[in-house]
Amino acid sequence: MLKGKTIVLGVTGGIAAYKAAALCSKLAQAGANVRVVMTESATHFVAPLTFQTLSRHDVAIDTFDEKDASVVSHIDLADSADLVVVAPATANVIAKLAHGIADDMLTTTLLATEAPILVAPAMNVHMYAHPAVAENMRILHSRGVSFVEPGEGQLACGYVGKGRLAEPEEIVRAIERMFDSGQSLAGKKVIVTAGGTIERIDPVRYITNDSSGKMGYAVAEAAKRMGAHVTLITGKASVVPPAGVEVVPVDSTLDMLDAMLARFSDADVVIKAAAVADYRPARPSDKKIKKNDETMTLELVKNPDILQTIGERKTKQFIVGFAAETDNGERYAMDKVKRKKCDLLVLNDVTVPGAGFGVDTNIVTVFDGSGLVASLPQMSKLAVAERLLALVAERLNARGGSEA
Repeated sequence: MLKGKTIVLGVTGGIAAYKAAALCSKLAQAGANVRVVMTESATHFVAPLTFQTLSRHDVAIDTFDEKDASVVSHIDLADSADLVVVAPATANVIAKLAHGIADDMLTTTLLATEAPILVAPAMNVHMYAHPAVAENMRILHSRGVSFVEPGEGQLACGYVGKGRLAEPEEIVRAIERMFDSGQSLAGKKVIVTAGGTIERIDPVRYITNDSSGKMGYAVAEAAKRMGAHVTLITGKASVVPPAGVEVVPVDSTLDMLDAMLARFSDADVVIKAAAVADYRPARPSDKKIKKNDETMTLELVKNPDILQTIGERKTKQFIVGFAAETDNGERYAMDKVKRKKCDLLVLNDVTVPGAGFGVDTNIVTVFDGSGLVASLPQMSKLAVAERLLALVAERLNARGGSEA
């Protein structure tokens, strides 16, 4: 799928630049036309001749080194790109891209291109966790820039943690996904619920859960890439909504149910990935409850079950539920998929490392009314979302064929 694609590979000044040579080689072997742009700092780690040999093209470094008088080099590169990949991406170049700074060949090309951009960060663990870097990545993500998460492990600086450049094979897979997202959900209206709901006790306290929203947001992003019109109904979340989706913020389970029912009749697909509260305070106070007695009794009442409600009301809608369990997962999953009239139910055991709340990966099994459909190993939540939506698209097509 990469054959004939022009990929501009931006290489910045970090020790992980040596991995970019392997990435360049793999892309060229896959048939891509790779055009390499290096920052001056990157040339201190890997010689430009390495990339010239691997790509069979001149390496661009200096904005003013115009080799072809008939074109302006950075504009020509920007216009020719089907995809721009920055690997490794330092904190410096991420900041420049976020704030529109164009002071070298790579950043001018990045600012000039209309092609999709994929960024693979690599830096010290503390730099990656710094609020400024996190905010710059949030800005870029909100503009539609995609990221390949760095790995965890021993870093060149001696620290152990998150910040290591993703392996070239992983970056190639991410590139392939960007070209292979297809339009299998084109024209479909998809509703995704995500995040955690909150149930007010008083104006300063509430009941909630550990949901970060990452899984639901990944589903919304993948659905958008596959051509769907996506509405994201979201409770509290720790991540930024993907670009190009309609965002409907809500607080409580009742709010989420109202938002869902207002849009449900027009939906083709509903994916309920939100972690909603099963109970809410019976009598929330409109004023802060003062600390008086040694104990306080809080009476809770049951919230409506959103998944079951829409399952009972569905007509044409294809419904996917999520179930976070800690034990007897398969038994609970099969009960839920039948009782709540889901077309598919995604189960994850939140006690397993690498799955569940807050992390960037997931490990899931997918069921329908007949039993196990798919078992997915640990992978990024975006990869899980893509595999899940491929199943949804496949079943929608089969349903359409049978109805014809």
